[in-house]
Order: sequence, then structure tokens, then C-alpha cells
Amino acid sequence: MPSDVGLLGQHELAARRRVDGLREEADRIQAKPAAAELEWQEWTIARRRVDTVPAPDSAGIIGTETTPETLSEHVPSVPAAAVKRRSQVPVWREGCGWSVLSVDYQRIVRLLADRSRLHQGPLTCQEMAAMFGMDVVPARVEALRSKAKHLVARGWLAEPGSGRFTLAASVAGPGGGS
Repeated sequence: MPSDVGLLGQHELAARRRVDGLREEADRIQAKPAAAELEWQEWTIARRRVDTVPAPDSAGIIGTETTPETLSEHVPSVPAAAVKRRSQVPVWREGCGWSVLSVDYQRIVRLLADRSRLHQGPLTCQEMAAMFGMDVVPARVEALRSKAKHLVARGWLAEPGSGRFTLAASVAGPGGGS
């Protein structure tokens, strides 16, 4: 007959395994919105770019600029409560300082700038998470990856290898960031 202490140990072990399993499942689930949000952003950007190209049957419109006001005439409005406020990452251009980025994005750029200055190689998002003192779990890593990919798309970072990020050459050069 098993002892009471032995039975308690078995129950404790089973509970710990259940908690570990639930945490892993939660991490997997939390990573999905980041990936879906990135895809949504890409489609939004694509739609905006297509909206700036005049339609073939709009010969009289050629040369007119599409503005947010004219764009809103054709795009249904979304209730303000349904739109989540996001950090805007401007496209990098000569003389553009890091101060235009939100704190999270500045942190990534600053880390990679330090590595570039020290002639160190690119980093993966797992390595960045560890260097920031974050838990290296899928949700955190995917959030960093989403931000890094956004910075790549806007010219702040480069991705020389799959999943490895470094400061873009133009940003690292003279006049790039502060």
C-alpha cells in the first residue's frame, strides 16, 4: 500500500505536468496573434499601395494624389473601438534619428547598433530575447520577430540570413540614427 507522502508526491507531479502543458499551449496560442497581425499589416500595406495607383478607366484622375481624405471616401470606416493603436515605424531615410521609433523598437535598434559597432554578427530573436532578459518563450520571441521584420520592411534592419537580424548598412553608416 503506497504511503500518503508517496500519493501526495504523485498528485503534485501530475499537477506540475498539467501546469507545464498548459503553459506550453498558452505560449503557442499567444504566438499565433503576432503572426496573424503581421500578415494583416502586410495586406493593409498592399491595399494602401494599390489604392495609390490610378485605375485604368480613370484617365482624368491621373496625376492626382491619393490622400487620406480621398481614400476615406472609398474605404468603409471602422469603429474607433475596433482599431488598436499601434506604434508607427517610419521608413528610414538619411538623417532620421532613432527617436522617431517607439521605445520597444529603439531597444532593438540600439542592441543591433551596439553589435555592429563592436563588429559582432547578426542576432536571432531568441538571442535578442535572452539579451533583453525576457523569458525565451514562443510568444516573446514571435513578438520580437514581428517587430524586427517590421523594422526590416522599413529599412532600419537587414536580415542577412533567415531569422538573423542586423542593423541595415545605411543606418549604420554616417548620419544613421543617434
